[in-house]
Amino acid sequence: MVSLCLERRVQMSFPKNFLWGGSVSAAQIEGAWDEDGKAPVEIDFANVVGNHSGRSIFYQKKDGTFGEAGLFAAIPEGARYAAPEGVHCSNRKATDFYHHYREDIAMLAEMGFTTFNTTISWARIFPHGVKNGVNHKGVEFYRDVFKECRKYGIDPIITLYKYDTPVYVNEEMGGWANRAVIDEYLEFVKVCFREYRDLVNKWITFNEIQVLLFPTLIGGTVSPEQAKEIHTSLHNQLVAAAKAVQIGHAVNPNNKIGCMVAGLFNHPLTPDPKDVSACQKNMQDNFYYCADVFMRGYYPSYARRIWKEAGIEMEISEADQKTLMDGKADFIAFSYYFSNCVTTHMDEYQASLGNMSMGAKNPYLKASEWGWQMDPIGFKTALHDVYDRYQKPIMIVENGLGATDVLTEDKKVHDDYRINYLREHIRNMKEAVEEGVEMIGYTTWGCIDLVAASTGQVSKRYGFIYVDVDDEGRGTFARYRKDSFYWYKKVIASHGEDLD
Repeated sequence: MVSLCLERRVQMSFPKNFLWGGSVSAAQIEGAWDEDGKAPVEIDFANVVGNHSGRSIFYQKKDGTFGEAGLFAAIPEGARYAAPEGVHCSNRKATDFYHHYREDIAMLAEMGFTTFNTTISWARIFPHGVKNGVNHKGVEFYRDVFKECRKYGIDPIITLYKYDTPVYVNEEMGGWANRAVIDEYLEFVKVCFREYRDLVNKWITFNEIQVLLFPTLIGGTVSPEQAKEIHTSLHNQLVAAAKAVQIGHAVNPNNKIGCMVAGLFNHPLTPDPKDVSACQKNMQDNFYYCADVFMRGYYPSYARRIWKEAGIEMEISEADQKTLMDGKADFIAFSYYFSNCVTTHMDEYQASLGNMSMGAKNPYLKASEWGWQMDPIGFKTALHDVYDRYQKPIMIVENGLGATDVLTEDKKVHDDYRINYLREHIRNMKEAVEEGVEMIGYTTWGCIDLVAASTGQVSKRYGFIYVDVDDEGRGTFARYRKDSFYWYKKVIASHGEDLD
C-alpha cells in the first residue's frame, strides 16, 4: 500500500523536466539605453504615471512642438521620438541589469532557477536597421548573459520582441504597417538563432502580441483607416512570427519556438445569456483571435465579425495563408495576473480597471492596490481551456503581484502578500497539471524589480529581488533578497510540492 501511494504521488507531481524560474524584459530591466551602440526603443520616451493612469510616448513634430501618443500607437509622419525637458523616462535606466547581470543571475541560481525568460533587444543588435549592420557589442552582451545562465544550469527561454520596437523602424519605415518591417525582424531573428544556437533552444517570437489591438478594443475612438493600419500591423507580426518559426527550425531542429498572448480572461458577471455570449465574444476578441492563428495556422471564423465591426476588410493572400499554416508555434505561452467580468449591465455594476483592459468588478474577488482582481481559481480554468483548445504544451511566462514593498532598516522586505498570491496560483497550476494539462514551465513576472510597463513605476514591484531605485531613477541600485526569495527557493527545491 505504501509503495502504491508513493507511485501515485510521483505520477501527480510536476513533470521531471518542468522548468521553474522568472521572467523579465530588456526594455524594463536593462537600462543602458544608449550604451555600447544601442539605439533607443519607443518606450524609452515614455513617462511615469500614477497607479491607474495610462502612460504616454512623447515625440517632437517638425515645427519643434511636442506631442503625446498612447502606448503602441503610431506617431505622426515626420515626427521624431523625443521627451520634453523635465519628463523622466524610467525605462532608460530601469534597474540596470546591463551592469548587474552577473550578480543578478547568481542570485537567480541561488534560488534554484532552472530557467530564465528574458528578451533580446532588437535595437541592441540592429540599432539603425539591417542596412547599417549588426552591433557586435550587443551580440556579445547577450552571449555573455546566456553563458552566465548556462554556467549555473539555467536553461534560458528567450523572447525576441517585447514592447521595444527600435525607433528606426517607426521613424524611417512607418512601423509594422509597412510590410518591409517583416524582413527587418527576420534578419534580427536569424542573427539570434545562429549566434546563440549552442546556448538557447527555447524561444518566443512576440510577447503579448494582441496589445496592438487595444486601441480598437478598450473603448477608444478609432477610425476605419486607423483600424486597418492596426490590423495590418498585427497581421504582419503574425506572418513574421510564422516565418521565424520556420527559420528557427531550419537553423536548429532542436529549437522549440512558441508564441505568447496576454492572458485576458473573463467570467460572465451574471447568468444572463447575454452576459455569457458577451463573455465568449470578449475572449474571441482579446485572446483567441491571435492564439488561434498562432496555434492553428489560420484566422478563425469569427475574424470576419471582428473586421466588420472595425469597419475594415482584410484580404489574406494565399502565400500568407500558407506561411501561417507552415509556421505554427510549438507551444503557447501566456501571462496571467487577474481576471475580469463581462456584463451587458454595466450601468448596474462598478467598473474595474485591469491591466490595460476594462471589465466589471467581481464581488467575489479581492483586488491588488492597482485594481487587478486576483483569481487563482480562474488561472486553473484558463489553463484547462487553453490546453483543451490546442492540445499543445503551455508555458506560463508572466504571473505575479505588483505591490508597494518596504525596505526595512536592516535591508529586509517582508512580502507575505506576494507569497500568498503566488502560493495560490501555483497550487491551482499544480492541480491543473495533475488533471492532465501539459506544461513546459512557469516563470513569475519581474523576478528582479523592474519598470512596470503600464505605469512606468519601479515602485510597483514584482520581484523576489529588491532593487534600491525609485520612480525617478534615484538610488544605489543595490540588490536585496525579499522574504519571497527564500520561499520560492523552497518551492523550486521541492519541485512545487512545498508551498507553505
